[in-house]
Amino acid sequence: MRDRPFNVLFLCTGNSARSILAEAILNRAGAGRFVAYSAGSRPKGAVHPHALDLLARMNHDTAFARSKDWAEFAVPGAPEMDFVFTLCDSAAQEPCPVWPGQPMTAHWGLPDPAEAIGTEAERRLAFADAYRMLNNRISVFTALPLATLDRLALQRRLNEIGGATETPEQA
Repeated sequence: MRDRPFNVLFLCTGNSARSILAEAILNRAGAGRFVAYSAGSRPKGAVHPHALDLLARMNHDTAFARSKDWAEFAVPGAPEMDFVFTLCDSAAQEPCPVWPGQPMTAHWGLPDPAEAIGTEAERRLAFADAYRMLNNRISVFTALPLATLDRLALQRRLNEIGGATETPEQA
């Protein structure tokens, strides 16, 4: 039996939208089995207002939400990560810090809602779509039988989660 929750780090370039949403979703869905964090390679310094608004409307506590540099998690005394997921293509291509403990990594890329253009309603819909996609992926992740999968099988499943296309039935 594991003596601590799994630590999961979600990475994006700006740490203002997708990674913040993922952190909130996993901290709720993980039910104490997971502790989620988020960070960025070039953090914007503030969480996008639409992300905060959506999280509040979905009854997430937003007190945790701050845009932070991934270097916070690569120093002595930082939580040791079990999983690190990149959520944007630019962060996936950047050289990452060396994470102590050799966490499992995967790329779960999805469009940046902060870059959405259009009407206010269309921009808010982009955030809702990102939330839905992240919620679906995180639901699959939290349901994995982590204790029974070897590293290769687990890596394959993590990659499938990030690359899976969602059908209308899943939405």
